[in-house]
Amino acid sequence: MPWRRRSNRVSALEGGREEEAHPEAAAVPPALLTSPQQTEAAAERILLRGIFEIGRDSCDVVLSERALRWRPIQPERPAGDSKYDLLCKEEFIELKDIFSVKLKRRCSVKQQRSGTLLGITLFICLKKEQNKLKNSTLDLINLSEDHCDIWFRQFKKILAVMEYEGHALSLLKECELQGFDGGHRKPLFAIHWSVQRLFTGIQTLEPSVVCVGGDGSASEVAHALLLRAQKNAGMETDRILTPVRAQLPLGLIPAGSTNVLAHSLHGVPHVITATLHIIMGHVQLVDVCTFSTAGKLLRFGFSAMFGFGGRTLALAEKYRWMSPNQRRDFAVVKALAKLKAEDCEISFLPFNSSDDVQERRAQGSPKSDCNDQWQMIQGQFLNVSIMAIPCLCSVAPRGLAPNTRLNNGSMALIIARNTSRPEFIKHLKRYASVKNQFNFPFVETYTVEEVKVHPRNNTGGYNPEEEEDETASENCFPWNVDGDLMEVASEVHIRLHPRLISLYGGSMEEMIPK
Repeated sequence: MPWRRRSNRVSALEGGREEEAHPEAAAVPPALLTSPQQTEAAAERILLRGIFEIGRDSCDVVLSERALRWRPIQPERPAGDSKYDLLCKEEFIELKDIFSVKLKRRCSVKQQRSGTLLGITLFICLKKEQNKLKNSTLDLINLSEDHCDIWFRQFKKILAVMEYEGHALSLLKECELQGFDGGHRKPLFAIHWSVQRLFTGIQTLEPSVVCVGGDGSASEVAHALLLRAQKNAGMETDRILTPVRAQLPLGLIPAGSTNVLAHSLHGVPHVITATLHIIMGHVQLVDVCTFSTAGKLLRFGFSAMFGFGGRTLALAEKYRWMSPNQRRDFAVVKALAKLKAEDCEISFLPFNSSDDVQERRAQGSPKSDCNDQWQMIQGQFLNVSIMAIPCLCSVAPRGLAPNTRLNNGSMALIIARNTSRPEFIKHLKRYASVKNQFNFPFVETYTVEEVKVHPRNNTGGYNPEEEEDETASENCFPWNVDGDLMEVASEVHIRLHPRLISLYGGSMEEMIPK
């Protein structure tokens, strides 16, 4: 029987081969070094070394400060035997990819709490194609209680990186997050069972907030965390020029219809990938915008659309009884049928990448001063987009703003001037392809730090000659801010604030499709 064979094999190796390394322990033996990574491992201090069965092989296992390495134990063969060298190739996993550990036991029906010890199970995070991550396990089989206890305690020590208990709770008590389930969205902290089981027993999670939902829910939670940070810093929240960074990192698990923010963070709207980024502590600092009018803060956010984008969302909000996809498609068609331009004056501050300016702004100096050169354009505009993130989504796999990154200190200002309906539709269709969606004579793009959008039509787009205007309240203009409808009657001022919030996600350089 397989277990008897394993028992005989492992028990013969118990008792003397496991050793705890002393601080002066030199390095991995030369026999284990067969690659550049293994050569680098020679400088690492060995924490433990012992024998475990991995797969069907008895292996010499070495735990160092940064990796777990193992090599099958084989009878001695003549030197230079290439077939033998291939069979004995060393394998390893980096400790940063391990997120949990438990003792592996075989339990019978009568043994509800404990059973026969089989070894140790490591829970690890692996990279897949297209930016996806997956969870996997590695079993280290050894029937010795003492042997496994030493290794288990060492792994627990490595994973014990959490801050003091109650730190997150003490901050969250002041965040007032209970109001963010708007009735039409999924519960904020409800986690699907396939995700919930990944969190069970995790030792590496630092204090954080996890939001399960779409763009609207994610943006609201980010706004709450940033607003609370300003209050904790004693700042006046109505007028914020230089906001302070949020105190807790935010994890986003996509559960909405578009999931632009989660898609931009992870490179793919994949629930398990998002969860593993949170578990593994892959944190990125992300740029955030403030939206204000008449000097008063309206909200924090990551992207906004005015004109066609705002009108489409305003229409969709009136048909919430439809499914999300039906509502979106219906609103797009209806907004195209009533396509109209907005008479606007747009002022913007071009992005200045010089080191001295960036250093001054990183230190919290106000962005606007007498040396900054504002530019102004005016006319009839079908759509105006201001985006601090690339805004990847299923209908725009390269992103609505493909040249923007999560934390490059700038925003993309994308303007579509008035044109014919067929030409504007061609522009929209380009987002779903690999072609340049900005290669139209009526589309202009700018890299900016601040934007002011001033509608010159005081009626908020309301036309009494039309049968109905479903897209705006009288004297208000609809804005789409991260999937939430914001109605404003006057000028909106958008400022970028670099690296203002920590979000869980992978490296942007690996995510943006080329």
